[in-house]
Amino acid sequence: MVRVYYSDHFKKQVKKLTEKQQVKLARLVVLLKENPFSSQLKTKPLTGKFIGIYSFRIERDFRALFKFLSQGKVLIFNIGHRKDIYR
Repeated sequence: MVRVYYSDHFKKQVKKLTEKQQVKLARLVVLLKENPFSSQLKTKPLTGKFIGIYSFRIERDFRALFKFLSQGKVLIFNIGHRKDIYR
């Protein structure tokens, strides 16, 4: 089981999501706690300047970014549309 932490920026971004997106995100965070690499999350390691950061899909165009703080600890620090989140 992985312990999940949330950045302040992430918390602000979640409030901007629709209720449907928030419900789906909550379900996905449960999956993340069980297995960060669950196939249902579609977790991908990022490359380039984002090495060490992972993304998982909330909806087709929305992603959440996270990184491992240590073994068993994850920080979700950003969420947004895929065209904006990787900038």
